[in-house]
Amino acid sequence: MRAMSVHRPPRRPQLWLPVLIASQLLIALVWWRLGWTVGLPLLLDSHAICLWGVLAPASRLYGPVLTRLPGKDVWLTIDDGPSDDTRALLDLLDAHDAKATFFLVGERAAARPDLVREIAARGHGIGNHSQTHPQARFWALGPARMRREVLDCQNTLRTITGRAPAWFRSVVGHTNPFVHAPLREAGLARVGWSARGFDAVKADVDAVVARIEADLAPGAIVLLHEGAKHGRNVAMVERVLARMQAKGLRATLPDASA
Repeated sequence: MRAMSVHRPPRRPQLWLPVLIASQLLIALVWWRLGWTVGLPLLLDSHAICLWGVLAPASRLYGPVLTRLPGKDVWLTIDDGPSDDTRALLDLLDAHDAKATFFLVGERAAARPDLVREIAARGHGIGNHSQTHPQARFWALGPARMRREVLDCQNTLRTITGRAPAWFRSVVGHTNPFVHAPLREAGLARVGWSARGFDAVKADVDAVVARIEADLAPGAIVLLHEGAKHGRNVAMVERVLARMQAKGLRATLPDASA
């Protein structure tokens, strides 16, 4: 597949600001002309749309996000590492002749650089998943902190592997207006997903895999995790790989080259 079709760093990361200002000025004009009974609902609706753009993982309100691939292959993505699960996952992927992209947390990568280098050495992709993974506050980070989260992770992973990641995944999928400027600066494209089972928080392997399998189809981007407290992530990935094999689906990496 051609890189231009899927790897899309933001081109106009500040476009949201004039659009937002214009929308609020229009609402102020409506309020002045028609009164609060019309103006207030419009104001609340506009704020709800802005919040939806932050919290909805597939939202393109503030910038592009990749949620499916063209073609017949599936993209396995594994978040939150490196962890104690990493080597077992690498062995499992090798056994199924499957490739995955590991979206790594910068500070965890810095603590276990040997695992990061092993991921790369085995032919898997490495993506940026922020420097510190502030999952409770990522949606509300300001521009300076957001820039550090993105660029510090980028520098950490480049230092370890000698190669800068091409892909970024927002923490918990939340993407506020300040994410896209550092993505453009680093040449990163944001990746969402089309199949998930909430495996970071749910320990029921059958339920997680069934939920993923419902959306497991050609072109799917599958969201998986490693290192969850419940300790079942490796078993979940193993079951997903088995279901892919039964459906005749291959796990490959998209081309992010220029």
